[in-house]
Amino acid sequence: MCLEPWWTEHERQWVTFDTEDALTKLSSEDVVHAYHPTTRNLRNLVRNARLAWRVLRDYRPDMVISTGAGVAVPFFWMRRLVGAQTVYLEVFDRIDSPTLTARLCRPVTDLFLVQWPEQQRLYKGSVLLGQVW
Repeated sequence: MCLEPWWTEHERQWVTFDTEDALTKLSSEDVVHAYHPTTRNLRNLVRNARLAWRVLRDYRPDMVISTGAGVAVPFFWMRRLVGAQTVYLEVFDRIDSPTLTARLCRPVTDLFLVQWPEQQRLYKGSVLLGQVW
């Protein structure tokens, strides 16, 4: 939640999973719940693709930002339909190999951020943001 001072300056809608943590931290936010699990789950990929189309079409965001959740994949690939930019922040705990979500989102990511210098070796052209907790 350390980026909260930045995001409170902007109109936003969250797409996240219906978990206790998300419900607590985003209780006063505009939230749409995605389907999970997402890891190698074709059924939920299709369901989240339909969700992405509805959210992008209805909300028409300028930017789509992800912190590495698998639900990002359909949103990143469909964002061109509404002309949105994309920002991807690779997860904090993966420094030795690329995540599946990062590999799938990378081709359509406008700004790719990492939290460790070691991650920059995995993702050419990435920007080191530093640790975001």
